[in-house]
Amino acid sequence: MTLSEIADGLEVTASQRDRGVAVADDTETPLVDRLAEHADDLPCTPEATATLVDAYTAGRSVGDAAREAGVTPMTGAKALHRCGVEGVCPLAPSRRDVVRDWLDGRLARSEAIALTGGDEVDFALATYVETHDPLSAVAEAVDAHVAGSAPLGAGSAGSGGNDADALGGALGSPDGLR
Repeated sequence: MTLSEIADGLEVTASQRDRGVAVADDTETPLVDRLAEHADDLPCTPEATATLVDAYTAGRSVGDAAREAGVTPMTGAKALHRCGVEGVCPLAPSRRDVVRDWLDGRLARSEAIALTGGDEVDFALATYVETHDPLSAVAEAVDAHVAGSAPLGAGSAGSGGNDADALGGALGSPDGLR
């Protein structure tokens, strides 16, 4: 049986709607401006949050990034968490289960703190992480900002640069593969 025989008698009853190309590209908008509309949901100002994100994603510790942003390390960790940055919770997943048990009323606070390692500051931050989800719109803005500021993404993030220039000598020619 050929393809034309299979398709014989088939008829299109619905049409596709052409939606065009999306034009909502705000990668040139500074992160501070993107965070401004979510200021009430962030634990610090949009300016401090943008500074935190830049410092932390550049490889600095939460404490160093917080000092640069002019906030406490706890506030810095909370802001980074709300921005969807992974790895700011000081407790391992099994110890976070203990925090959830305390939040659900199955453990006394003192017992939960002891089971998580006895550090009240870590317990407080883990409690915040468990009770406050990252803000999806903020996380998307931060992801776009980080992707656009990455050294390898600089040429393709709308900066007008040449990708080959951004990669420097890392690009070889296909002839070199023989």
